[in-house]
Amino acid sequence: MASISREPNGRRTIQFVGGDGKRRSIRLGKVSQRLAETVQVKVEHLAAAQATGGALNGETARWIAEIDDALHARLAAVGLVHKRQRAADGLNLADFIHQYIAARPGMKPNTLKNYRQTERSLVDYFGPDRLLTEITAGDCDDWKAHQEAKGHAPATIGRNVRRARQYFRAAVRKKLIADNPMQDVKAPSQVNTSRMFYVSRELTEQVIAACPDAEWRLIIALARYGGLRTPSETFALTWSDVDWERNRIRVPSPKTACHPGGESRMIPLFPELRPHLETVFDEAEPGTVHIIAKHQIASANLRTTFRKICNRAGVQLWERCFQNMRASRETELSQDYPMHVVCSWIGNSTPVALKHYLTVIDADYEKAVHNPVQQPQETGRNGRQAETRNPGFSGVCDTLQYPAREVIPPTGVEPVLSD
Repeated sequence: MASISREPNGRRTIQFVGGDGKRRSIRLGKVSQRLAETVQVKVEHLAAAQATGGALNGETARWIAEIDDALHARLAAVGLVHKRQRAADGLNLADFIHQYIAARPGMKPNTLKNYRQTERSLVDYFGPDRLLTEITAGDCDDWKAHQEAKGHAPATIGRNVRRARQYFRAAVRKKLIADNPMQDVKAPSQVNTSRMFYVSRELTEQVIAACPDAEWRLIIALARYGGLRTPSETFALTWSDVDWERNRIRVPSPKTACHPGGESRMIPLFPELRPHLETVFDEAEPGTVHIIAKHQIASANLRTTFRKICNRAGVQLWERCFQNMRASRETELSQDYPMHVVCSWIGNSTPVALKHYLTVIDADYEKAVHNPVQQPQETGRNGRQAETRNPGFSGVCDTLQYPAREVIPPTGVEPVLSD
């Protein structure tokens, strides 16, 4: 919280606690109480965003852009905003990225987290006052190499490079720079096969048996047998989304809600889900809206509890606990249904499924050993396999068909010549 103090000479000062826990002051001079209260509210928003890493609301972002240089400099002096550059100098990196993110207040929390991660990586390496026009393609190559030297995972570097390319592309479109220096920097693949793990049905049932209550059993069943994103889609489910008569479930999808038609998808009420869903329904209090009501907890706590359940079941926790269960379900469904059907149920596309979800499992090897692919044999007119006398010919000739009443002389169609 920020407070306003008034000195005997009429000058007003805003006091607040920064993200580092230190108390700071912004001297406003002789201003009206109304203006001081306006600044107080904005300072509270700025301090909260700084402490949590969250995005500014649109009103606060516009206010920062419109205030005069003197007040902006006072806010920059206490670390609430980046130092404003003169128009003749161009825009610095930190200010540009800050404005870019602030102009998109509707980001999902995880998306905002990724944007902030790339912002910190760029600003820490280049410095907050580095002008956009001073960053070259070679500098961007060095930035990527710096991340590799720090031991960042290829997937993390790839995400940073792609997001940085997005930032600089926006700067080009605003005509702040002539070219995108990040354009030709190759982004490492974000596919990490070492993190892919197939969660078998036997392993799933072992974990479900160790759950403390029916809701936790349903959370795991929805991830492994329903293919839901956990926790976002699981926690968004309501009882009105379940169509018991048609055996279908409408799955709200916060992640894809920004795309047309991506607000939700329909999945079957799979037989593996029904008993867990019915049990939670019977135990729910009258008037309960959400299916998962008692365990609407943060994702970090969800993983912590899941680790305890795995320990109780005597199972070693795999790295991407819920994502791997969702991917395992898509791999399983792809064995029996067309990919366009599977992707409709899981809520992704075929390229994404092939790249990030589907994996080869032990059952595939067993199936190949016990059910080898049968190659059809080519046969001649006499029922034997056709052979060619030319060793350089590897093709198969079509068998010639002749009318039943035509007889070809054994010596050919040309007359026999005598010597």
